[in-house]
Formats: sequence, structure tokens, C-alpha cells
Amino acid sequence: MRDMSGTGDDDRSDEDRAASEPRDATPPANDAPAPGHRSGEGNEDDVNPAETEQFEEFREDLDAVERRIAGEIDPGVRAMVVAGAVFLLLLSLVLPHTGGARGFDVLLGSQAATIEHVGLPSRVFVWFVLIFGIGFSLLALMTRRWVLAWIAVAGSAIGSAFGVFSIWHRQTPGLNNYVGSGPGIGLVLGTLAIVVLTFHWVKVVWSRTALQLAAEEQRRIAAAREEERQRRDRFGED
Repeated sequence: MRDMSGTGDDDRSDEDRAASEPRDATPPANDAPAPGHRSGEGNEDDVNPAETEQFEEFREDLDAVERRIAGEIDPGVRAMVVAGAVFLLLLSLVLPHTGGARGFDVLLGSQAATIEHVGLPSRVFVWFVLIFGIGFSLLALMTRRWVLAWIAVAGSAIGSAFGVFSIWHRQTPGLNNYVGSGPGIGLVLGTLAIVVLTFHWVKVVWSRTALQLAAEEQRRIAAAREEERQRRDRFGED
């Protein structure tokens, strides 16, 4: 009787162990995933490779468009003031520069300019008016190019200095105490117009320069973030 009872207990023990083994082999539903497992849900660092490749294809086009926009100016209401100043510069070349010599006479070095003993400051002034005050200003207004606006403002600033010097020169006795005709209406009007033109071009160019500096700072920040993201993906960091 003792041996039979022992055998029955052993059989029940084996059955209990066999019944418990499948339950122990099944992992709990709330077990944490393996360390190397990365879930696609809620992971902001996971990037779709197809989307990344598509974005890289258009990156150069986007950069080109951004550079083109950054190289343009938007004078706004100042465009009307600049256009008006250019018109006055054109008018100053028709009006008397000094005595009987008009602006075009000084520009071309005609006989009238020789009679009035027009000096070098006036000749330099009218050429700066024609090239920078009129020429590059019109090009900058039509093309909206930032570089042309910079050239216009630099040339107009130098022309303003020569305009003031030309007025002073016409009021100063020359060789052998020669006293010629004083500054004409064309010289005075041209000097005032190019000074106004320089002031407004400086405003336009400076405002655009500040905007370009801000855009370049944003591009540097975006490039640094992209570099950091690529580094994290390369080393498998979360």
C-alpha cells in the first residue's frame, strides 16, 4: 500500500509540473521589448527613407530659390522717390550747369563748356550722375538686384561729394583771379537730387542687408540641426 500511494503522488506531481510548464513558457503580455527592438510608434527620430530621399532631390532647387530671393530688393514706396530723383537728374542735364553751359555740354565737353572754363570736378560730377545716379539706379529698379543697388548707392554717394565740390569750385576764383559764372540751376538741382537718391538707396540696401543676415543665421541653424540628426541616425542614438 505504501508503494502504490508513493507512485500516485509522483504521477500527480508530474502532471502538475507538465501543466505549469506551458504557462511559465508564455511571456507576460506586458513584458518590455528587447533592448535592440525599436518601435515605429511614437519615435520622432525614425525618418522614412523614401521621404528623406525625395527631400534631398529638391534641396538644391530650394536653396537656389532662396539665394535668388535673398539677392533681390524690395524698395516699396521708396521706389517712387528713387524714380523721381532719377527724373530730376535727367532734368539737371538739360538745365544750365553754369553760365551758358548745360549739363550735356559739360558731359560732352562742348565749346560752351570750354568758354565757361568748366573744371574737372564738374565733369566728374556729371559722369557720376549719368552712370550711377541714372544708369545703375534704373537697372536696380527694373531688375530688383541687390548688387546693382549697392553699386548705385556707392556711385551716388561719391557723386554727391563731387556735386558739393563742383558748387564750391564754381564760386572760387581760378587762375589769374579768373571769376567765371556761378553754379547754375542744373548743378544745384543735380546735387540735391543725387543726395536724396543716395539717402533712399542706403535705406533700401541696409534694410535688405539686415534681412539677409537673419536668413543666413536661420540657414546655419537648420544646417546644424540636419547635421546633428544625421549623426544620431548614423550612431543609432535615440
